[in-house]
Amino acid sequence: MATAHESDGALGDVIDPELPASTYVLEPEVVEPLVRRVVTSHDAGVHRSILPFTGAPLAAVPLSSVADVAEAVTRARAAQHDWAARPLQDRLRVVDRLGVLVLQRQSEILDLIQMESGKSRRSAFEEVADVAQLCRHYVVRGPRYLADRREPGALSLLTGVRVHRRPVGVVGVISPWNYPLTLALAEAVPALLAGNAVVLKPDPQTMLSALWAAELLAEAGLPDDLLGVVSGAGDIGAAVVERVDHIVFTGSTAVGRKVAARAGERLVGATLELGGKNPLYVAADADLDAAVPGVVRACFSNSGQLCMSIERLVLHERIADAFLERFVPAVRELSLGSGLDYTADVGSLVSADQLARVAGHVDDALAKGARALTGAVHRADVGPYFYAPTVLDLVPDDAVCLREETFGPVVTVSRVASDDEAVAAMNDTEFGLNASIWSRDVARARQLAARVEAGTVVVNDGYASAWGSAGAPMGGMKASGQGRRHGREAIEAVTEAQTVAVQRGLGAGVSMDTLYRLGGDTPSAVLTTALRTMRRLRMP
Repeated sequence: MATAHESDGALGDVIDPELPASTYVLEPEVVEPLVRRVVTSHDAGVHRSILPFTGAPLAAVPLSSVADVAEAVTRARAAQHDWAARPLQDRLRVVDRLGVLVLQRQSEILDLIQMESGKSRRSAFEEVADVAQLCRHYVVRGPRYLADRREPGALSLLTGVRVHRRPVGVVGVISPWNYPLTLALAEAVPALLAGNAVVLKPDPQTMLSALWAAELLAEAGLPDDLLGVVSGAGDIGAAVVERVDHIVFTGSTAVGRKVAARAGERLVGATLELGGKNPLYVAADADLDAAVPGVVRACFSNSGQLCMSIERLVLHERIADAFLERFVPAVRELSLGSGLDYTADVGSLVSADQLARVAGHVDDALAKGARALTGAVHRADVGPYFYAPTVLDLVPDDAVCLREETFGPVVTVSRVASDDEAVAAMNDTEFGLNASIWSRDVARARQLAARVEAGTVVVNDGYASAWGSAGAPMGGMKASGQGRRHGREAIEAVTEAQTVAVQRGLGAGVSMDTLYRLGGDTPSAVLTTALRTMRRLRMP
């Protein structure tokens, strides 16, 4: 599939300069093969996505109805039985091929991701790399995660026990706009590998990236109907929650609570990655030369529109001034741009609503006495939704940006006198998704990390080394969610554990029933002796 962009990384050649609001950026021959994958009866209207870089219309995508969701789940459920019955090697081949194809055809999806989300090329490439890494991991480790395992029986010589992993059936995935490729496939890949079918509802703004992923899975060999894509807003997401056997939701804590409540009522599992207000501590002994570029990346990758993005800097007072003397100029030097290439450091916010949220948080802090060390400016000269990377100091306790997730290129600064104060400051939030600690003393940093209330704590990095460790669980504590993605935990979330216990001695006339037929207290005496012997031998 070719995108409308084929030449020099600019967008001017695909937008009518005289009528930018009436010209679709993507040509029909680009969009139509993708939107044919939407499960829709074409009676629910269309959604017109925009190009965040300019505000011009990007593409029209048909919406699904609630009945269409039911149809997608019905098809998925029918296809899932044959898929689960296939040898695991068949499913592994599809995942392996997907990892190869996403690297081979990355230029296509990089263009789509940028045009739908407004992010920089480098941030878009993180999605490509993540999917390739994820596929590689599950191809290598998936058989181990799904393998039957033996466990000790009630009486080791008489009872044999095996635990099997069985797919739950149809997994629903509701994915957001900020990482449209990663957050669709990070959930779909382990679910499909485990023998499930998937119904995916992406955010309407980033449908094309998700549909491209569906197209690539089909090219990799995934049978029809195993990945159904539905299009729409909250009502369509709610319809997915009503019909699937496990739901994976990435989004706000407020909506996540509703998803969890309905999943609980239906007695189906839910994996939820929700909001964060992620802190980063620069300790007194930190290597500032290494810390400054790492912290810049931690705060402003993807224009701060990253669930793991750092929004609170906690600086030890001994190095605070020295750190800021280097950090603030580095932030100020970040380049903003809209090219479909690697020239810009920071891209656009995704929408007018997101711009309003970011600007509102900054304006509120400034009105209450905070000081902007850099940024705090809507960069309309670059594009309609660009906002300058912003560092706020002296932020009062009642500022909205200290408690609520901003989800934009804004970071606040606070100072502490000790590691203990730093830990207290880092934990002073209802959220607990990601945190970062910078120190030359890695052993001490590990000890501090154990005291931080967050699902991931990264030492001497912001987020990438944790997210990229595909074998390690990723998720939030407190109001940041429940369940985990990645690794064994993701497989276990979308499978049911089934225990099969077999009595071995029945043919020889030896069983629990044989023992009980001895009558009186003899069975209890025999079992007491057996339990004491097993304890002495430390048998599990």
